[in-house]
Order: sequence, then structure tokens, then C-alpha cells
Amino acid sequence: MSVIRVESRTFEYHVPVLIIGAGATGLIAALAAREAGAETLVLERDARPFGSTGMSLGAICACATAAQRRAGITDDSPERLYQDIMAQTLNRADPVLARVIANESGPTVDWLEERHGIGFDLDLAWRGLGHSRPRLHLPKGRSGEDLMTRLYEAALRAGADVMTQAHVDALYADATDRVLGVRIERPDGSHEEVGCDNVVLATCGFGGNHEMVAHFIPEMARAKYFGHEGNRGEGIAWGMELGAAVGDMTAYQGLGTLAEPHAIVVPHTLLIDGGVLLNIHGRRFVNELENISGMCVPVLAQPEGIAWVFFDEHRFKLSLAHSLELRQCQEAGAVRTAPTLEALCELCHLPFEAVRETLEAVRGMSSGKVTDPFGRDFTGVAPLEPPFMAIRVTGALFHTQGGLQIDEYARVLRPNGEPLPNLHAGGGAARSVSGPEVTGYLPAMGLAPAATFGRIAGRTAATRPA
Repeated sequence: MSVIRVESRTFEYHVPVLIIGAGATGLIAALAAREAGAETLVLERDARPFGSTGMSLGAICACATAAQRRAGITDDSPERLYQDIMAQTLNRADPVLARVIANESGPTVDWLEERHGIGFDLDLAWRGLGHSRPRLHLPKGRSGEDLMTRLYEAALRAGADVMTQAHVDALYADATDRVLGVRIERPDGSHEEVGCDNVVLATCGFGGNHEMVAHFIPEMARAKYFGHEGNRGEGIAWGMELGAAVGDMTAYQGLGTLAEPHAIVVPHTLLIDGGVLLNIHGRRFVNELENISGMCVPVLAQPEGIAWVFFDEHRFKLSLAHSLELRQCQEAGAVRTAPTLEALCELCHLPFEAVRETLEAVRGMSSGKVTDPFGRDFTGVAPLEPPFMAIRVTGALFHTQGGLQIDEYARVLRPNGEPLPNLHAGGGAARSVSGPEVTGYLPAMGLAPAATFGRIAGRTAATRPA
């Protein structure tokens, strides 16, 4: 990772808008740049566009959308989303970026639907967890891989050039920090160079860079990483070398329910619908609905860093109807089931009496006779009934949330607030709106900035003077 300083450079090939990274941010930036009339080249290091988006649920958080109205949600608004973002982060999110997400996420999702044919359904199973209204917009295939396929096809239809197996290993920049072009490493070790007028960094975060994680997020240095290994922070490092400011580098999206050892995300809907988390001693240890991202911290603090998601066949069927991940867990043999609680405890090597006492206490909380010491409201939630089910889980790091400081136009900024000459960023390469900690992350707030600032970055790069 390096910036090569040159006074000038002649390139055999030159493009007005150069986008580094073909994840959601990069492909959406390409759609916006092409709509603005700019010739656009997207460079992707892997053999196919996939990245963090492909590993995700594929959900985009957005408000006041056509999909919400189709689902009967007519009272959401940008102001309500903004207030939810600020409340979740204890008012520590960048208010400028939070306003942009609140105002532009809905129009971005509607634009993807109306102009590019990427349909979304509102997922009503995801309730609460910081959102005062249902806002998770899922692609028709209900997966990140499906979303990536649709975005890639849309970018090609729009006339964007996408070059895969094209790893950018250096930027050429002059003394004013203007990026003149890039050097590309191909799979056979050869190099190519491309000049540009404007650059969009869509290289995602730094979860796959163990040194950066240890430096900025030391509490997760030894945790499992369940993200794309290509997320090595290259774009952030280039921006810093060019003199850019960064923000919230300590923030990240965690996972508290990663099936162990199967490495499949266990859907949180099992817990929303009444499931519970138990440690290996058969005891609850946390409010399972308090913070989906921050759940990784208490799970990793349990003996052996292990917990069990306990649920029943009824909850299983509810989640199975709309969860690709749960089907994958079932196919991989991660779901353990038994006709009685004692048999399931034996299957999971858990102490039966402790588990029985724990579930009896939850039953009392459901009737309103007992208050949960962890603060969860079980009132009216039907107790678990046989047959019982469980999945062994651990905590993990999924996605970093800090990055280059950008403005409302997705321009990368210096520490004094001045924009760099021609550098733009979005998604994981840019500062998000999760504040400085893991607990500030709202569900689907990874793809919301990716989509929103991807569109803004592409549009700005296409219209910004060379």
C-alpha cells in the first residue's frame, strides 16, 4: 500500500471517474457516475464482485421508501431515522453524515428500484434493536450475494466498465495531493497503469488487516473475523498518506451469534421471537435484544467464549420462512434438536438443572410475575415449548465502521475540513454513523452508508472539475 509522488505522469489509458472496489459502494457509485454522463471504470481485486456485501444479509436501512409504504409503514421520516441514529450512538455520530443518511437513504433505495430494477421487500421480522420503525430493505433473493449480482448486472447495463482481478497496489499523486492515476497488479504479477480525473475509494474497511485491528480495536484483536479477507484498509491508508482525516476508527460491527464452528450467522429473529442466550453453565448473561452488534462483547466474555441460542420448533419455523442463514445452519448440521429439554441438554453437554431453572425463570418473566435482571421485557412472549432446539455460537468481528472523514458530497477531507482535490470515499472506506463504539451500530447501517454515499460519491466525482 503506497502513494507514489510524481510531478506529472503520462498514462496510456485515462478515465474521468475511477472507482476502486466493486462492492455495493463501488457499483452504486458507477451507476450514479454513468447517470451523470461520465465514462467510468471500476477496478476489483477479486475474480468476481462479492466482498463484504456478498457476505451480509443484503439489507439496506432506509426510511420513507416505496417499500415501506407497500408494507403499510407510512409514518417513518428522515427526522425519525436521524433521531434513532443519534440515540443509538449517544449523540456521538457525525451529525452531518447522519443527516445525509437520514435524508438520502430512502431516495437511494427508491432510485435503485425505479431506475435500475433492483426490487426490495421490507423485512417486518426485524423489530426494534434501535429502529423505531421497520427499515430493513432486502433484495428479492434475501441475501447479500443476490444484491451484488443485481448491482453488477445493473452497472454493466448502465455502461460502466468493470475490470476484475485488478488489484490497485499504488496511487500516483502530485504535490497538491491530487491523484493522477493508479497502478494495477494483475494475477500474473504484471502491472498496468490508468490515469483519472477523479477517484472514488470503495475499498471497504480494515477488518482483514490484523495489524490495523490490533491498533485501533485491540479488544477484537484475538476475536474471529467473519468478514471479507480483502478488507485490508488500503483505501483508508492511501487517504491518510495523502493527508486525510479519519474518524471513529474504534467503531465496528460485531456478531454475537456466529455458529461455531460452522461460521454461519444465526439470525437474530430467533431471539426477537423469544429465544434466549445461555452460557455453557446454562445461565442467561445479557439482555439479548439490547444491542445486536455489541452482543459480541458479552458472548466473548463467557467461559470459552461460547454461548448457545436456545429456541423451539415454533420459533425455528417462523425464522426459517425468511432466513437463508438459518437454512444454511440446518444444512450444515449446526441446529441441534430434541423432544425434551433434558435430551437437548445432554446433546449440547449443558447442565440440565441449570437450564431448566433458567427457562422456568423466563416463563415467570413472560407471565409478568418476575422482572428480568438484565432488563429484557418478556411480557406476553410465549415460553419455549418442546421440541427444543439450540445452536452453539461465539462472538466475532464482521465489519469496521471507522474510516476517512468525508463531507455531505462524499469528498475526503483534511483535518482542517478542506477537501482533497479529487478524492471521494464511501462505505467501509469512509467514516460511518455508528459513533466510536461497537454499541452504536444499527441493523443494516453498514449498507445504508455504502448505498447512500456510493450514489453521492459517483455523482460528485462525475461532475467535479478535473
